[in-house]
Amino acid sequence: MDEGEQEASGKRGKAGAVMEGVASIALLPCGSISGHFIQLPHSVCYGLHGTELACERECSRGEDYRLIKLTITDYKDCSVVVECKGHDAARFHNIDHAHGWEKDVVGMVEQKHGKSKILISFECETLKAEKAAEDHIRQFMPKLAGMDAVVNIGRMSIAGLDFEAQGEDEHVEQNI
Repeated sequence: MDEGEQEASGKRGKAGAVMEGVASIALLPCGSISGHFIQLPHSVCYGLHGTELACERECSRGEDYRLIKLTITDYKDCSVVVECKGHDAARFHNIDHAHGWEKDVVGMVEQKHGKSKILISFECETLKAEKAAEDHIRQFMPKLAGMDAVVNIGRMSIAGLDFEAQGEDEHVEQNI
């Protein structure tokens, strides 16, 4: 393993490290998302699952704006609330506040003091619909076949993801 590989493998899942790569995300008609994030250049694969969060009030940010609880999976789960803009060609970014959403959503956004913040950025570069989307889903996400999803493919970056620290926090909370 050369120095670059050691550095990259050391960054995997460490707080403050920025992971760059490509994401393939299926946007399901129900508002949920499912897909994969491939960290480059070492092709480390993370699972992505998201559910749309309901707003208590009418949202004034536009009809294509919604919040998604995005879960990143690598044998352990780590969740973060991101804003989703765009209908079929989605863009995900972090938010600083969630006024108008339920208190548990606001609590997830305004994380506990001292907890590292996970930063997410995704921009759709390729949109696949109908037959192209179904072919992609059959090849890479076969459990989603036949669900009439569209597929977004594009560059994604994740910073501040630390599965090890999350596990330590859960262990401490369980002991209290």
